[in-house]
This record gives sequence, C-alpha cells and structure tokens, in this order.
Amino acid sequence: DELLRGLVNLQYDRNDVDFKRSTFRVHGDTVDIYPAYEQFGFQIEFFGEKVEAIRLINPTTGETLSETDRVFVFPAVHYVVGEDTIETAIGSIQQELEMRLIELKNAGKLLEAQRLSARTRYDMEMMQEVGYCPGIENYSRHLDRRAPGEKPWTLIDYFGDDFLLIIDESHVMLPQLRAMYNGDRARKEVLVEHGFRLPSAMDNRPLRYEEFKDRWKSVVFVSATPGNYELELSGGEVVEQIIRPTGLVDPLVEVRPAQGQVADLLEEIKQRVANSQRTLITALTKRLSEDLSDYIRNEGYRCKYLHSEIDTLDRVDILRELREGRFDVLVGVNLLREGLDLPEVSLVCILDADKEGFLRSATSLIQTIGRCARNVDARVFLYADRVTDAMAKAISETQRRREMQLAYNKENNITPQTIKKAIRTVLADQLRAGQVARRAMGASEETFDRTELIAELEKEMFAAAEALEFEKAARLRDRVAELKDEADSKDEPADTRENWDSPPKKTGRKKKRIR
Repeated sequence: DELLRGLVNLQYDRNDVDFKRSTFRVHGDTVDIYPAYEQFGFQIEFFGEKVEAIRLINPTTGETLSETDRVFVFPAVHYVVGEDTIETAIGSIQQELEMRLIELKNAGKLLEAQRLSARTRYDMEMMQEVGYCPGIENYSRHLDRRAPGEKPWTLIDYFGDDFLLIIDESHVMLPQLRAMYNGDRARKEVLVEHGFRLPSAMDNRPLRYEEFKDRWKSVVFVSATPGNYELELSGGEVVEQIIRPTGLVDPLVEVRPAQGQVADLLEEIKQRVANSQRTLITALTKRLSEDLSDYIRNEGYRCKYLHSEIDTLDRVDILRELREGRFDVLVGVNLLREGLDLPEVSLVCILDADKEGFLRSATSLIQTIGRCARNVDARVFLYADRVTDAMAKAISETQRRREMQLAYNKENNITPQTIKKAIRTVLADQLRAGQVARRAMGASEETFDRTELIAELEKEMFAAAEALEFEKAARLRDRVAELKDEADSKDEPADTRENWDSPPKKTGRKKKRIR
C-alpha cells in the first residue's frame, strides 16, 4: 500500500486494463510500473510486505528482460512538489482568491466570481488530495514563492555565465521573442477578466525580451538576411558565408516590365519544361495565386498553387511532387521564401515586385531569390514598372555575392554543379513502414486498415469503460464487433506479387490543395 500511495503521489495512474506510460497495474502480489521516461517497465514482486524480486520487463509482452536489486522511479509529470510546498501554496492561493472575489463582486461581476471560486477551490482540493491538478502551472508563482511580476525560472537559468547562445534565422526569431510575452499576456488577461483564472496566472509566462537579453553574454545571430537590430548589436562583427562547396553562384537577376508579364511567364515556363526544370512564381495574394495557377494549367502546363490555407502535410506533398516532376510550375505567396531546398528549380518569377510592403521588402526579395540558388542555370525575373529601393538593395546584394562567388570559382578552377539531392520525406518513410507491416501480416490494404481501426476503437472502448461511460463503451464494442464480422466475411489473401518499391496507394484522404 505504501508503494501504491507513493506512485499516486508521483502522479502515476493505476490502470489494470491499458498498461501505458505513466501508469501502474496490480496483479495479486505483483506491481508493474511503466515510467514515462523509459522504454521498459518495472515489475516488483512481493511476498507479504517483503520485496521478493525486481525485474525489467517488456511493457507490451510482459517478458522479463533482466533482474536488478533496485530501481529509481521518477515523477510522471513535471509538476510534482512536496507536501509542505503544497500547503504553503494553498494558503497563498486562498488569500489571493478572497481578495479577487471581493474585487469581482464590487464590480458587479457575480458570474465571474462564482466561476473563479468554483474553479480555484476545486484546484486547491485536488492539490491537497493528490498533489496535482490540471493547469497547476497557472499557480506556479505560489508554488515557486515568487513575488508578483518576478520573472519565472527557465532552462536558461541552468546554464553558467559562459554559455554560447546561437539564434538561427535571427531576423524571424528576435521579433518572435519580443512577441511571446505580449501574446501570452493578452490571452491570460481575457481569462482573468472573465473569472477563469486568478491574476497570478499571468506570472506563468515566457520571459520578456529584456529579461532574456540580460541572460546572454555571448551570442551568434545566424541569418541570410540579418536585420538592422542584429547588425547593431554585433557592432560590425559580421562573418559572411558566401562561398558554396558546390561552386554554385547566386542567380542572375533581371527586371522585366509588368505589362504583359503573364505572356512572358508562359514563354519562360515553356523553355524550362523543355529542359525538365521547374519554375516558382510568387504572387501577392492567395486569390491571385489560385487564379494564375488555373490560367497556367488551362494553357497546357502542369501547375499547382501553395499558400497558408493548405494543410501542412499537403504542402510537403506538393513540394515533393514538384521535385519529382509530377508538375512543373508552383505558384505561391509567402511560403516560397526561406527554408526550401529545391535543386530542380531554375527559374523564380516575382510578380508585382515594385509593390512595396512586407512581401516585397528587401529581405523578402533576397530570400525568394535564393530559392533557385541550388541550380546552375538559375535565373530570377522581377516583373515591375519601376525599381524600388527594396528591389535595388536586393539586386545589389545578390550581384555582390555573385561576383565574389565567380571570382572564387575562377581562382580555384571550380565548375559549378547543380545539387543532387535524394527526394525523401518522413511521411513517405512512415507509409513505407505501413506497407512492410501489412505484408508481414499477409493482409491486403483493406484488411490492414480495418485491423488498425479495430485496435483504435478497442483502445477508446477500454478508456470509456474506465471513465464509467458505459453507453459509449457499448457503442464502440458493437462497432468493433461489426468490423470483425466484416473482416471474417471479406478476408482475402494479400497480393504478394506487388512491387515493394512501388509508391503507396492513395487511401482516400480528400485533399483540398488542388483546384
């Protein structure tokens, strides 16, 4: 009993049906524990009050892996604190609650006061009984015994004074660091105002940018397009990585008139298609990207569009299909900037390049120009009626880098070569793993999918039964029985002649990305 109480205090749940991480189960004189942080479980066998054996077991099969004399069981969650700390925190929370309830009632917010009282008293009771409650991090100021407004402890506090901080894509990261605190506070203020949380919940927060900056002493900003702020902080200490190992140089940039830009686009696309190369086009709006994609497709070219309304996984599929040559032209908005590695792309066209703003700033233009820098035939066309300051800066910077790269190649007799990169994705690997598992079972795709569905439904059924939702569990049980009956009536041998290297068949997920 003492062991079981200790496990509960460490936030482990007893579950004799579904043995998973952060749970334990009891069978007679044996206690099985599945820690949140290990690949194996612990099995402790008792004889009365005495421990007879301690084993490391496979949590799935129950097979004994080895025996040991002792094990250390660490908490299942991060928010485990001592009883003294809990008692002190509850007293502090109670005081804040009483003061806040008076404020709300004086303001005539009776509903908010009742909501806050019920929520907070329930949380305090949970903490008192089991040492934990959902959302306990919102009481971190009381648990840490911090003063109102005092900065929270973070992982950075574990470092010494001489650590090196590297901020990748600093032109994006630094504004995000500034925005984190304000965004978190704006959300918490709404919760506090409507009685969902105590005001102290706002002290469970990210660091302010100034607090974060005070902690670093040595920092490296990494960016292809650093902002003025990073350059100012660096004090002129800038190290440029201009030369590529492959000898590739930045692309030629040419400004073309905006009038007749679509007709000119089609002619350039035709040349790239003839050479089995790809084209990227950036437009200013989602609607324009879709309409332009439709127009190019109606002209007989394989074209798709890409923007933020398309699911993330579908975006990965689109980019992979572009590299594989399933289509030749991709029209985008703001997603065709940093981080895309597309060696097959030899042409980038930027429409309305003279429309000054966020999407046509010097930084955005330089990043977009760089999307075709992996190809030896790279060209960039800026369609505009005038050359803006942003365009001039982007063209000048690209030309400066290009001249340095050409000079280095000439000096070292380097001939640029297009990058050869394997087309591979994590998603494709997962689908391939599913194929291997299906063939190992000797099942057809339909049978394999049904088997996976049955396993998921059974898991939901046991969870519903454990939560005393017996009607839901009964419905799930009936559905499982139906699927098993279908499996018995429709069972068929797997097509063992299928080529293992063939791509997986589509499984019916409806994709909204292509119009």
